[in-house]
Amino acid sequence: MSHESSLSSSRSSSFSSSSASSHGTPLRQRARAATPAELAAIPWLAVLEPEQRERIARQLQVAEAEVGERVCRIGKSANFWFGVVDGLLKMSNDDSSGQAITFTGVPPGGWFGEGTLLKREVYRYNIQALRRSVVAGLPLESFHELLETSIAFNRFVINQLNERLGQFIAAREIDRSSDPDLRVARNLAALFHPQLYPGVGTLLRITQLELGYLVGLSRQRVNQALKRLQADGLIRIEYGGLRVLDLVALRRFG
Repeated sequence: MSHESSLSSSRSSSFSSSSASSHGTPLRQRARAATPAELAAIPWLAVLEPEQRERIARQLQVAEAEVGERVCRIGKSANFWFGVVDGLLKMSNDDSSGQAITFTGVPPGGWFGEGTLLKREVYRYNIQALRRSVVAGLPLESFHELLETSIAFNRFVINQLNERLGQFIAAREIDRSSDPDLRVARNLAALFHPQLYPGVGTLLRITQLELGYLVGLSRQRVNQALKRLQADGLIRIEYGGLRVLDLVALRRFG
């Protein structure tokens, strides 16, 4: 969780909003059916019964969000449960009246907003694409139908809520640290969470500038921290991304 300014060229859009992106078409109107490969990247589909899985798969919608485009906006009704098939999103409060805070990044395999949907509330945060991202959405009523009919889906959602609570508690502890290297290490470790973000694996596609947006540091300072973590054998800096070599040590860094 970091205090920072938002992307300077943000564009607002949502599956449930009429706001348009830079090319004039709202994200909702660009939605399409998911491909077999995209469906295979959605972790909770595997826990459903075959008939239920086939029916829900037809209800899922997918769209490509451009850099800076918003999937969710503060104050808008939550009409979909969203997940990242590919790319990287940022959860923040940068349209609120208080200090701008980035809560977390959402890499591939991550699904978010179930708490908001459970309470049928409006969003209290923005979700914005840090890079071109493929985002999937399950309609609100389909989400509630699964809660009412699938024990396995309930277990998945409960586990999501539990793991994310632990992640936010850890983020509050990181916020109290003035050590930039520790902040980079712990925030990076959070993006490799195997339960919340199973689509990441050991290689996260992220630039140092994007990581800087999430941590609230300059690209140059992030670069220094990453070089230290690499020298310590915790990560390897690769073309277009970062590979974790020792996740346990990365979580305990500092």
